[in-house]
Amino acid sequence: MKQKNGTRPEDAVKSLVKVISILDAFSTSRRSLSLAEISAVTGFPRSTAHRLAASMRDVGLLDQDGHRDRYRLGLKLFELGNTVLGNMDLHREARPLVDALSRVSGHLVHLAVFDGQQAIVIHRVSADSGTPLTLIEAAPVHCTSVGKAILAFQPAAKIEAVIAGGLKRFTDGTITDGRKLKTDLKQVRDRGFAVDEGEHQPGIRCIGAPIHDRTGRVIAGLSVSGPARRLKKDQVPELAKIVVHHAGMITAKL
Repeated sequence: MKQKNGTRPEDAVKSLVKVISILDAFSTSRRSLSLAEISAVTGFPRSTAHRLAASMRDVGLLDQDGHRDRYRLGLKLFELGNTVLGNMDLHREARPLVDALSRVSGHLVHLAVFDGQQAIVIHRVSADSGTPLTLIEAAPVHCTSVGKAILAFQPAAKIEAVIAGGLKRFTDGTITDGRKLKTDLKQVRDRGFAVDEGEHQPGIRCIGAPIHDRTGRVIAGLSVSGPARRLKKDQVPELAKIVVHHAGMITAKL
């Protein structure tokens, strides 16, 4: 069966999947890509990459630099991302409490949601400047406190899927063994909060707590982080209570 424009539904889905693959090719370390690089990362023939990139540029999903040989993510995505955040109950309800936690703790605060693979940071407040920063960036769930606070309360099958996908090493403290990660996640469930001891960034200590939706599922996490010299190990128990309390208030508002 064809649509009015002559395109079969299955072909439209395949094209959409290819578009997403191109978007996923970009990252904070791959800010711009040539057609050859897009083709190499996605595995698409260069002609296919060129056709899709041109269409994505025309609608604002990609930008092309002045030399016309490299692409980067377009501002249309920023516009769509802001629309998503504006319509997200979590973001709207949590912002005052994220700001409050930053003031009370004196540390950097992150609010993140779970996309099934990673923790997506949607709001961050620096205690030093007091300036909130709305952004969307990914954080690994196996080595950040906000990620582990979320992952620990997911179904066993989801945890297994994350382990099967590979536990990338970021520092000497990163847990890369599946059995050790499961043990760590059990501790998170038992005490109600997660700790990142320089597992994602050297010398940074973080404390994260889960946020539940109205059905009781853990859909997000809240964390504080700072240099280990400022956020000392003996401060973790008391600071964890504060983080858990604020995460609980966000849960109540949802």
